[in-house]
Amino acid sequence: MIRSLRPLLAALLLPLTALAQTPKTYTSSEILLGLKKLNVLGSVMYLAAHPDDENTRLIAYLANERLLETSYLSCTRGDGGQNLIGPELREGLGVIRTQELLAARRLDGGRQFFTRANDFGFSKTSDETFRIWDKEQVLADMVWVIRQRRPDVLITRFPPDARAGHGHHQASAILAAEAFDAAGDPKRFPEQLQYVQAWQPKRLLWNTGSFFVKPGENMDGYLKLDAGGYNPLLGQSYGEIAARSRSNHRSQGFGSAAQRGEALEYFQPVKGDKATKDLFEGVDQTWNRVPGGAAVGKLIEEVIRKYDPSNPSASVAGLLKVREAVEKMVSSSYNSQATRDSNATFWALEKEAEVQTLIQAASGIYVDAVADVPTAVAGQKLIINLEVANRATAPLKINSISSFGLVSIDTAFEKPIVVDAGKALRMPLHGTVSTFLSSDGFAKGAKKRDIKEKQYPAFSQPYWLLEKGSVGMYAIPNQYVVGRTTLYPPLSAISSSGSGGMQNVVTPGQHLIGNAENGPIASIAVFTSAGNASILGSAIQYKHTDPVLGELYQPLAVVPPVLVNLPPARSYVFADAQPKTVPVTLRAGRAGVSGRLALALPAGWKCEPATADFALAAKDEELTVNFQVQPLAGAAPGRAELRATATVAGQAYARGIQKIEYPHIPTQFLFPEAVAPLVKLDLKRRGQNVAYLMGAGDEVPDALRQIGYNVTLLKPEELNAANLKKYDALVLGVRAYNTVDRLKTQQPEILKYIEQGGNVVVQYVVNRGTVMPEIGPYPMSLSTDRVTVEDAPVTLKKHQLLAAPNKITEQDFRGWVQEQGLYYPSKWDPKYQTVISSSDPGEAPKESAILVTDYGKGHYIYTGLSLFRELPAGVPGAYRLITNMISYGKEVAQ
Repeated sequence: MIRSLRPLLAALLLPLTALAQTPKTYTSSEILLGLKKLNVLGSVMYLAAHPDDENTRLIAYLANERLLETSYLSCTRGDGGQNLIGPELREGLGVIRTQELLAARRLDGGRQFFTRANDFGFSKTSDETFRIWDKEQVLADMVWVIRQRRPDVLITRFPPDARAGHGHHQASAILAAEAFDAAGDPKRFPEQLQYVQAWQPKRLLWNTGSFFVKPGENMDGYLKLDAGGYNPLLGQSYGEIAARSRSNHRSQGFGSAAQRGEALEYFQPVKGDKATKDLFEGVDQTWNRVPGGAAVGKLIEEVIRKYDPSNPSASVAGLLKVREAVEKMVSSSYNSQATRDSNATFWALEKEAEVQTLIQAASGIYVDAVADVPTAVAGQKLIINLEVANRATAPLKINSISSFGLVSIDTAFEKPIVVDAGKALRMPLHGTVSTFLSSDGFAKGAKKRDIKEKQYPAFSQPYWLLEKGSVGMYAIPNQYVVGRTTLYPPLSAISSSGSGGMQNVVTPGQHLIGNAENGPIASIAVFTSAGNASILGSAIQYKHTDPVLGELYQPLAVVPPVLVNLPPARSYVFADAQPKTVPVTLRAGRAGVSGRLALALPAGWKCEPATADFALAAKDEELTVNFQVQPLAGAAPGRAELRATATVAGQAYARGIQKIEYPHIPTQFLFPEAVAPLVKLDLKRRGQNVAYLMGAGDEVPDALRQIGYNVTLLKPEELNAANLKKYDALVLGVRAYNTVDRLKTQQPEILKYIEQGGNVVVQYVVNRGTVMPEIGPYPMSLSTDRVTVEDAPVTLKKHQLLAAPNKITEQDFRGWVQEQGLYYPSKWDPKYQTVISSSDPGEAPKESAILVTDYGKGHYIYTGLSLFRELPAGVPGAYRLITNMISYGKEVAQ
């Protein structure tokens, strides 16, 4: 077969390398389901805007009942949403929601893809969305994924109009219709055609339902199917699978109940061939659709007919024949100057990977590759503990062991190692994390290239966060190395320094587009023979044993030699000239790292010490350096930035490490820049002691401490009038009335506190799922109303809240991020006073961003302003506003 081994390994190992998961094993019923799927050649793609937009029941049905290659293409990673389970927002939340989607797909059988679109927050219209997204780039990404996956049918979740509710939803449907046409047109995005061929899906349908249909509208003309069936091989209905799948969207609070019985799905034709009975009408889903495929189909039918669920290994001989036939098809495609049938090539490669997975599954062979450390740096030597358990009925011969990705391992044997049936091989392998060289050059105006080699330490940053993007789009590196680690462009000379000299493949960044994640740092490939050669694979991961939870896996991460960590989500806010402590924590990525640490500040600021030398002897050793930062007389008011940088052997490092760890997703590592907002503002404060009740999680308490408040985090049971009396104000975190069930019993105590002279500030509450019907002393009706344009003009009313202790002006609403406010009340008792009004373009003013009322001797304030975003971002006006809310009704300034 004349083709590179590297792409073959990538294709074959892909199904075997789920990140941070116990190596996959298969039941005999799952193997049978896989055999049946092997005999189906059909593909479908679902398209929508965000994680949690997908129809998990339909995906489960298509993947497991119809046995189709089923995928979900989400325009965004959900970075602009809120987080119900923790404090992560923006990039961190996008990583969480990406992993939640992957966890969902592992249950429902679909595959996951994305475009480069950044979820910048709620948008009311597609026009607004396209002003922020690069529409042509998002369309190109959709076309790229369609051309790669070659779906016969496209299905959208939303209509292309206002019924979709969210501008991103509308945009996803508009783009899907355009992509349907563009994917088959070789004149559109021709740069892609050096890697893929144009592909025209047969039809585009809209998966509609009662929530989109107008009252009285007749749905008889729509295609429909029952997705509520039961799969005996999986022991679940598709409604049950869907509930488990959807319940992985924990950050968005989408825990779902299982459904059983009939579940009709409706489809409205949008483009392409019409169908009257079935979504895949006119699509040949058998091996007959590819030249020479009929014989392969017969081989698979024979394997299925003879399959013995009590002895799956008896099917291996038949599967080897299937693999041989499929490999001949692949070889024919690669040996051809021009691919005679690109669809045949696609399906041959897809089925080649599937059959290899089934061979390993039916053989009962278990492969696990565990690194001896959770993190490593470029050039580091590793011990990889390999386990190969032979649970088949015949001996297993291992001829050689190699690796694919960023850890170099090559182990050949003078004679094969034999692993007898029922036995396991355990052996340490020696590997080296690749060291990369980047050739940089092309001096401006130069006639010939002046190559300057510079070594870049690898690190495991998600590929879409490697480079700085825009508000609406993520940036993708021009080139990358196959494996989990991606380097900045240009990359023209990349090699591995490990023994054996295996070369990493430099691939154009185009191939990153659409991918859900980077993939594993490296995978082990075990080349075996037992009459026929096979490749067995496993991702190289780190594993430890928790005394409560047992074995836990996490991805092996490549880190910089030194990590520079600032406190997460913190702004440094100066309301006076007093210095503040900025702690910078250094962490050693390897043993024996030393250098110099410094803070970069804007003009007019002072830092002591100016620099600090450090030496970290042991790997993972930490050292915290406390810098004293203060503004001088010439410091400009407003928001700036500070940056921490560690210099080691002439190389600057300015990234820390953030570990994201939740039980429903694999552990994730991010490497945020060591940058923090630096804010100089004119601020007066009344009151000193603030009680804070956390809701869904936010960084507001730290922001209040930054401006001098003493903040005490209270437990729900501590919310009684006697205890609250010692505080100047009680602030409730975002979604507190959605997430803190105890509030329904403590509400009378909170009202008593207000009545006795207390001050309560309630941040936004989602209009659905409140723990009690009334969240204030007087009735108000929460809604989904919001102002999404963060710099929308604001009309200020004459109200004491805006007058003291800080005079609030229109300037205080400038420089906001993502949105101005959300979940404003649509109706409220006349006892509430409105304070400001604003609106998105073309809409009527919204008056309820801040509602204030007196109650007894005290005061109650509800605000939908997005303070939980603005304060960590260092927006000066947000600090002035929340200070006035906390100070409201108090006479003496502190």
